[in-house]
Amino acid sequence: MQGFWGIKMQGPLHIIEPTLVSDAGHCSSFVRSICGAAGTPAQIMLWAGKEYTPSDFLPLVKVKGYFHRRWRKVQGYFLYRALLRQPGRVFVATAGRTDLLLLDWAARGEIPPRKVFCFIHWLRLDEKKQLQLRRIALRQPGLVLLAPTELIAAQLRDCAFKNVQVVPYPITSCPVAEQQAPGFRHILSAGAARADKGIVHIAAFVAHLEECGENIPMIVQSSPDHYGKYDDATRQALARMAALSYPPLTFQSETLPLDEYFWLFNGAICLQLYDRQDFADRISGITLDAMSCGAPVVALSGTWIARVVSRFSAGEVVAEVEPVAVLDAVRRIMADYETYRGNARRAGEALQAENSGEHLYRILMAEP
Repeated sequence: MQGFWGIKMQGPLHIIEPTLVSDAGHCSSFVRSICGAAGTPAQIMLWAGKEYTPSDFLPLVKVKGYFHRRWRKVQGYFLYRALLRQPGRVFVATAGRTDLLLLDWAARGEIPPRKVFCFIHWLRLDEKKQLQLRRIALRQPGLVLLAPTELIAAQLRDCAFKNVQVVPYPITSCPVAEQQAPGFRHILSAGAARADKGIVHIAAFVAHLEECGENIPMIVQSSPDHYGKYDDATRQALARMAALSYPPLTFQSETLPLDEYFWLFNGAICLQLYDRQDFADRISGITLDAMSCGAPVVALSGTWIARVVSRFSAGEVVAEVEPVAVLDAVRRIMADYETYRGNARRAGEALQAENSGEHLYRILMAEP
């Protein structure tokens, strides 16, 4: 180590992910993809939520359940302050504007180049927030900001950040991609139930199935977000579905082990009627999982999801969320399911290669 900061970076890679509280979901997939790419020589310290008790992990990855939900911003400040004064590199896996502010405050000076890396999954900025980020960019030219798409990278560059790179969103491989049930089995709404992920539209769709006298099996994952919470719209949508008389509807309310979660996609048509504004250029881990498992997707136009579906002809894109249009799209896929499934499988293979954690890991560990 040279000087107070240690210009020559040695020591472990510290991965910060406060929202990682279980092995389910895409926080876990994101982190595991990076750690898996590291291989056995890696020295990695993973700072996760207090509740996190991984069922298995790589032997040389040390896991610290550190963050409490209520205090995570305060804890983040003190952790950043400590790690900035130690050897090693810091990777904030799900960074936002608040993390950039905390890092700036904790540094009390200029952070050395390639000491801190922040993965910015998506941004929604107003004029005030843009001004805050420009000030940070001027004070911290050494920060490395990573973005999953060029649009998000452009937003960061517009805020005067100089070291911005586009990096594929890392995912883990699907362990059951080769174990496929024959034919179509059910429609699937996968992942945490949230308003921005279209749970209100899913409820309207199920109501339409009931009104039409359909008998198509439907599985809705109704688990809450990272912190066990539902927003009001989601709560009402789930109550609406629970009150329906549609026997083929099944709720999956508990968090599933990874192998059981992936099995949901086998023989499925995955509905992703996600909000256009929030997901215009935002990566969906559900889409990556669906494609990896060979599940065609019905997506709303104008989203990143729809572009993936169109690129590989791995599903159908609808212009609006009206249940009639969604059901028509589902029927088109059902009528030629094996073709759509084959396209989804090929999409999954391509996306697995494009989104390997090795790309991100090489950036994190590259010498200046």
